[in-house]
Amino acid sequence: MADTQSRHCVAVIGGAVAGAEVASALASRGVEVVVFEQNPRPYGKIEDGLPRWHHALRKKEYNTIGERLSQDGVHYVPNTRIGRDVGFREVVEDWGFTGVVLACGAWRDRPVPVDGADAYVGRGLIYQNPFILWFNHMNEKGYAGETYTPKDGAIVLGGGLASIDVAKALMLETTRQKLSERGIEVDTITLEVKGIPKILAAHDLVFEDLGLEGCTIFYRRRQEDMPLVTIPDGADAAREEKVRGSRKKLLDKAVEKYRFKVEALCMPDELIVEDDRLAGLTFRRTLAEDGKIIPTDETFERRGPYVVSSIGSIPEAIEGIPMKGELFAFTDWDYGLLADYPTVFSAGNVVTGKGNIVASRKHAKGLGASIAESFLGLGDGHDGEEAALDAARSAVRETAEAIAEGIAVQPPLDASTLDGLLARVRERQNAVGYEGSYANWIVEVTPPDLG
Repeated sequence: MADTQSRHCVAVIGGAVAGAEVASALASRGVEVVVFEQNPRPYGKIEDGLPRWHHALRKKEYNTIGERLSQDGVHYVPNTRIGRDVGFREVVEDWGFTGVVLACGAWRDRPVPVDGADAYVGRGLIYQNPFILWFNHMNEKGYAGETYTPKDGAIVLGGGLASIDVAKALMLETTRQKLSERGIEVDTITLEVKGIPKILAAHDLVFEDLGLEGCTIFYRRRQEDMPLVTIPDGADAAREEKVRGSRKKLLDKAVEKYRFKVEALCMPDELIVEDDRLAGLTFRRTLAEDGKIIPTDETFERRGPYVVSSIGSIPEAIEGIPMKGELFAFTDWDYGLLADYPTVFSAGNVVTGKGNIVASRKHAKGLGASIAESFLGLGDGHDGEEAALDAARSAVRETAEAIAEGIAVQPPLDASTLDGLLARVRERQNAVGYEGSYANWIVEVTPPDLG
């Protein structure tokens, strides 16, 4: 390997699936890589967005990410949020990196599209990202984040995989509560794998015996339009119709197994506020024609204990990066290039503007019916669900290789500059208590009761 290759040094912002793959690809080419991670642990949506019933998949991904970040030439810098602890422009222009890769995902919930809705966050309005983060960490004694109480009859806004995750979490927890009241204790994982009807049948019960209404997902399109299975590029009309049929079958199975409801062809129109809390929503009926959503004159009201919005995740703004609407103002959407920063690249959901780890369109392969079925827990377990993440990882790896080619043509750093840069990295590591061993650090910061 040429000596000049080893003198490149690249900053990767974000240490989860996309960041770890990029770091690994670059390190394999002899590039020094500094991974800035905003949290103590680098697992991103695997830990905080992928519901904890995917326990086997989560553990596998933890190990995979750990292997990537433990490679020679990878320097892990935890508890460092770019834009807060270290400025973005500072990293790009002052530290001396050959290049910078944005791999920080999509963590900001897309706002509810009704004027004034966000005034009721915490007062009847909940967003998906903090809700699932709580769900995943709720059993940890040291958890200090937002807390929520699963309640029956909740309103869920959405239509994708993430909204089904929210609905499942609500149904599993409210069902567990009702069973506990009868002296029947069932853990969440068992209930998710077996499904609510089977667990109830084992105790000579049916769902109606619990007295639960169940939560409802409200979706602006038709049920068969839910993006649970991807329509392949170039598909003809017959293929499209077959995929839509697969989507409907998967949704029906999920409804039967977890007992939530779906109200299609409606969109939130107005807030229902009572006693200074969001008590529900007025919905407007819609028509779905030729891929377009057409509002009608018909409206209806729905009330519930709260509204959980799961209509999508988008990248959080970082000072110094121009925005175009909800996304970064990329000039090249394949590699996430920015006009003002010719040595900055991007990978993963920060480019796609999608928070679901398996639903990206640009940088991951689409979900097929068999993968979606496994991922939704509609078989006898989650065997094969890793295929969903394998596709995403493979696609990011391709992007990482292209980024590596782009880095290779940049002027390499001389030894003195590289030494100074890595000394600055060590200063930041010391400031957050990281002593240089990824393996030791992970043991230290992993809660003993992690779910």
